[in-house]
Amino acid sequence: MQAVCIPIYMSGHSKWSTIKQKKAKIDGARAKVFTKIGRELAVAVRDGGGPDPASNSKLKDCIAKAKSFNVPNENIERIIKKASGDGDANNYESITYEGYGPSGIAVIVETLTDNRNRTAGDLRHYFDKFGGNLGTPGCVSFMFSKKGVLIVENEDLDEDKVMEDALECGASDFAANDDVFEIYTEPEDFSAVNDDLTAKGYSFVSAEVEMVPSTYTALTDEEAITKMQRLLDILEENDDVQNVWHNWDMPDEPDED
Repeated sequence: MQAVCIPIYMSGHSKWSTIKQKKAKIDGARAKVFTKIGRELAVAVRDGGGPDPASNSKLKDCIAKAKSFNVPNENIERIIKKASGDGDANNYESITYEGYGPSGIAVIVETLTDNRNRTAGDLRHYFDKFGGNLGTPGCVSFMFSKKGVLIVENEDLDEDKVMEDALECGASDFAANDDVFEIYTEPEDFSAVNDDLTAKGYSFVSAEVEMVPSTYTALTDEEAITKMQRLLDILEENDDVQNVWHNWDMPDEPDED
């Protein structure tokens, strides 16, 4: 059966269903996630300008992400201290790969690797195995824009008040979803907006600078859906992969009781 793609046009917003499923997987593989975020923190210390988040915006953004994934403060502090003392982050380089999943779904894979040949070989194999192909730099990134994304659970919160606070703190956009509020910022404003909203008492179920697609594509063919999910799963399981961004309009999974 031929896979069918249905374009879904949206205003450059992230999808809460995608983030929710990603978070659920992370909860089931916390040790691996802590290791990946730890590596990201260490590289941010090395490449961003040292161990002080006040003068290292890259590190500050990574700390916000780590906290949203419930990495304990003592773990964060230990990683930064080790990295500032010439830790193992020196072995890693950041490489971004772009490609297509089944039926042309756009995929961006951000990696930190100490062996670019191994990583490129693994990724090429994954894309080929699950009906896609690894492309050249720039082949899909034009479909995405970098944005700060802060997700707030909307239990007992007033939508107008949250939107007012977000915009007052410098957010560029706001969206109300089924069970969350999505707050968007320019990348360079992410840390300041995060700090200001935290000072107002907000906490976040997700806080990260993301690659947000301008449009989403739905898959209706079951084989293509299965292959796309398996591609995402195997990419996220790879130790070298830090982030996977895509424009698949993932179906919502039913909430468990």
